[in-house]
This record gives sequence, C-alpha cells and structure tokens, in this order.
Amino acid sequence: MGRFIYDTINNSVDIEDRTLAHLRIVIMNKLRRSESFMFTIDMDSEGISRRSFWVHPSVPLQFAFHGSREPRLNRAWIDALMTSASSPNGLFVVPEPPEESAVPAD
Repeated sequence: MGRFIYDTINNSVDIEDRTLAHLRIVIMNKLRRSESFMFTIDMDSEGISRRSFWVHPSVPLQFAFHGSREPRLNRAWIDALMTSASSPNGLFVVPEPPEESAVPAD
C-alpha cells in the first residue's frame, strides 16, 4: 500500500501501489502541461468515504510506494485515467480495462 501525499502528510491518502503507479503517470502528465484538476478518490478509512484534492502545479506532492518493485503498467488504464482527468468531473480511479499493451515502468 502506497501513499499519495498532497502538500503535507495531513493531506495524504493510502492507495494500492499498482493504482498509485498509474495515477502518478496521469497526474505528472497533467501537471507537466500546467493543467489543474480535481482528483477524487473513494476511501474506506476513518469514516471518510470520498476525498477530493484540487491538484495544482504550485502545490508539492509525493508518491510514496511500499513495494520495492515497479508494477507493470497498463497503457489502456493510463489512457482511461487520463480521459477521466480531462473530464469536467476530474480524475477518478476508473476500473482497470484489459491490457492492450503493457509498458515497462520507469
């Protein structure tokens, strides 16, 4: 289980490493283009069912992974997440589609 940290540790959420690796690609691509967007994630901890972050290039963020190996990336899932991030509702974790072509992690 990894962690998405937005600004401070108080603004963090635990996310499974494989999902976090895919989100990192999408979020970094949006920020590289200086595009702000809403990122909403469903949660089951601390009585909070959903948490939203306004992601902006000026706010520091971290992706902390628990596992030592990079997960295999699914290009189709990256594309689906990017479509979600570019929608009016912002980025949601959508279900992983079948792999079209896997790409090695950086």
